[in-house]
Amino acid sequence: MYSKRFSLNIRISHHAKIRMQERQISEDIILDILETGTTKYKDATHLWIFKSYASRNDNLLCIAVVIESLIVIKTVMHHFDWIKHENTLLP
Repeated sequence: MYSKRFSLNIRISHHAKIRMQERQISEDIILDILETGTTKYKDATHLWIFKSYASRNDNLLCIAVVIESLIVIKTVMHHFDWIKHENTLLP
């Protein structure tokens, strides 16, 4: 997979693949989140990207990402609440 938004190749960690399977989240959805979702940076290389999907009952989906020489998707979250997690996720 490749991100046009970030102009980098994408790697999905083993942990994220397991979470995707458990939560029925396809690679197409992951790519859509990555390309069009809202970003919140922790620092220069760590960020969260999230997006709502009206067709899903576990709305808001979020991916935790590391961007260096490629994009690594570390985990996939659902029922995400940015306001609830904002204080714990930012430095």
